[in-house]
Amino acid sequence: MTGNGEEAPFIFIVAGEPSGDALGGALIRALRKRTGGRVRVAGIGGESMAEQGFASLVPLSDLAVAGIAEVLPRAPLILRRVRETVQAIRQLRPDAVVTIDSSGFSWRIAHRLRRHGERLPLIHYVAPMVWAWRPGRARRMARWYDHLLTLLPFEPPYFEAVGLACSYVGHPVIESGADRGDAARFRASHGIAEDELVLTVLPGSRGGEVRRLLPVFGAALRQLDPMIDPFRVAVPTVETVADEVTAGIADWPGRPIVLRGAAAKYDAFAASRAAMAASGTVALELALARVPMVIAYRLNRLTQIVLDWVVKVRQVNL
Repeated sequence: MTGNGEEAPFIFIVAGEPSGDALGGALIRALRKRTGGRVRVAGIGGESMAEQGFASLVPLSDLAVAGIAEVLPRAPLILRRVRETVQAIRQLRPDAVVTIDSSGFSWRIAHRLRRHGERLPLIHYVAPMVWAWRPGRARRMARWYDHLLTLLPFEPPYFEAVGLACSYVGHPVIESGADRGDAARFRASHGIAEDELVLTVLPGSRGGEVRRLLPVFGAALRQLDPMIDPFRVAVPTVETVADEVTAGIADWPGRPIVLRGAAAKYDAFAASRAAMAASGTVALELALARVPMVIAYRLNRLTQIVLDWVVKVRQVNL
């Protein structure tokens, strides 16, 4: 597709939440490297994809919700975004569509495209955790998608068994630079003395989880406050929830520092004695950086009741 005189390949990428946006940004970089820059991209993403010159068709904040109770009030908007995305794909006629994670949004797009008779290649990036709950999702995916890119090496057999071609591509955290932060740079940038202990707190990237976890983490810090002196708190966040995080930590001890961007986050990791974090990919980043961590998550009560019936594992992290 990229030979002399041939048109550059055109890929439509859909990322419905910040973690998918990070994968999308890395994917765009890799595609440009692979094609010598001769690739066109369009679709939906956030700040990581925007750094690659990507203009999202809709704001990522419209889509970055999780949990039954959280999704229900946003359902009309999300379904409208599904229709708009399908319409855009049918008008733009890309060579392939890559949907990243966010199965509730991504799969509706794939389903509607197939229902409209579209035969363009559909690729999904990040396998659903069928090994933990709702194994029937593998067969559903096989109806719509041509290929699945998995992050973990044990995942392909679950999908290949129902006829969906898979490629294990590895977890991007390994190449993220999470283990290459600069502690001295972080301390110098924020005027933190060598004898001040640094704790990193990561309350999540979605509005609902931030609202539920900030009080929990804040209470934990208040318990630690009389035991640790002096200490500072680093709070990495993403643009979609940055204002909410900033307001929510205003009364925390440890003179919290709000951080944006991966480089600042990884520098904070390098300087940190320990971390408290929302369950998710950040746990792998912290492990790679060798930061001892406490992982927490709090669901909306309705979501928790439903998941108690269907989840097959007792502990949840990634």
